[in-house]
Amino acid sequence: MTGTQRRLHLNAFLMEAGHHEAAWRLPHSNARADFDLRHWIELAQLAERAKFDSLFLADGPALMGTGEFRPPGQLEPLTLLTALSQATSRIGLIATVSSTYNEPYNLARRLASVDHVSGGRAGWNIVTSAGADEAANFGLDDRPGHAERYARADEFLKVAKALWDSWESGAVVADKAAGRYADPERLHRPGHQGTYFKVAGPLNVERPPQGYPLLVQAGSSEDGRDFAARHAEAIFTAHTTYERAAAFYADIKARTTAAGRDPEGVIVLPGIVPYIGSTEAEARALAREFDELRVPEYGLRQLAAVFETEPSAFELDAPLPDFILARPKLEGSQSRSDLIIDLAVRERLTVRQIISRLGGGRGHFEFIGTPEQVADTIIAWFEGGAADGFNIMAPALPSGLATFADHVLPILRAKGLFREEYEGTTLREHYGLKVPENQFRN
Repeated sequence: MTGTQRRLHLNAFLMEAGHHEAAWRLPHSNARADFDLRHWIELAQLAERAKFDSLFLADGPALMGTGEFRPPGQLEPLTLLTALSQATSRIGLIATVSSTYNEPYNLARRLASVDHVSGGRAGWNIVTSAGADEAANFGLDDRPGHAERYARADEFLKVAKALWDSWESGAVVADKAAGRYADPERLHRPGHQGTYFKVAGPLNVERPPQGYPLLVQAGSSEDGRDFAARHAEAIFTAHTTYERAAAFYADIKARTTAAGRDPEGVIVLPGIVPYIGSTEAEARALAREFDELRVPEYGLRQLAAVFETEPSAFELDAPLPDFILARPKLEGSQSRSDLIIDLAVRERLTVRQIISRLGGGRGHFEFIGTPEQVADTIIAWFEGGAADGFNIMAPALPSGLATFADHVLPILRAKGLFREEYEGTTLREHYGLKVPENQFRN
């Protein structure tokens, strides 16, 4: 990493009207924010004015829920990032794209294109798509098994890196006098043949400005952690306590070292959902306003989806059923199910209380307090070895992000922990990471 002073990395995790499931119902919210490009541009420009390292768009190739209680759709993220790249100039642009339901050549090309169009600001959050409903959209009766999805992702990334490297930096000579555009000795054909893919190459897009888009990973299962240790340059993760976050942080850094990589080259960013008020009472009132707008039926359906069961398996005013507390093996999101069980057991929550706690951040850390208290908590996790920075997940957008930028960031800046201005132009520079070496360079 570059520089000597350790500073926070902050990513603005954007989600239509906000992260709380009832955000779209607030009087000041744009209920049609999901497909309103002006809304997304406003958010991106707000985050850039605040000097966030990056913004992030989640995604999945299926309808979210049934559409009855929450906006269920979203614009395709790489298309949206391309538009946002033209409305911004410095902030990093990260999107979730599935390795399970894409092919390496097409996706490597699209990601390289976004990196070129944005001037080196693209990042890829690599997911393996845990939902059975997603599999049904691609002609499958069920999703591939958990381990198989990660094995495919591992080979997918190997192919993508080879394709991005297939153009050396000096491949284009553009010699008009000689009529010679490119040096064929510097164009490489990976010729990959593996378990899941057979790809000739080279890519038909020049190597991206960053070498590769920034590689991000968000799974915290055993397979996910091992994958992150081998490949990830930033990790998005969810924890409800400092202790759990610190244990994850230490584990990831140790696995990265064991994989032969520099642990400082992996940026760990847990999510925080901040409810901010000028007083604690005001912050609590804000959180209550959100909670009172929830529809319990929606939360129950989402909880059932995590545990791969039916809503009828739960009683709202009872604890989680015994078969879930026994931690059955799931093919979906294993780390998120463990997080929910741990939260429920630790705090002795009923199902009604669980879905209330999940309504704002789906298992991410929710904090209610003043700007000073939010800043102090961020600093405690950062300096205490639980985070390199945070995913800021405003419960309502743009209002929550604006409040964080206006009232929390000045405190962090006053302590020398966050930038005043951008010092670089690429996403890798914001995160203090180098351009990867080209594997085909002699």
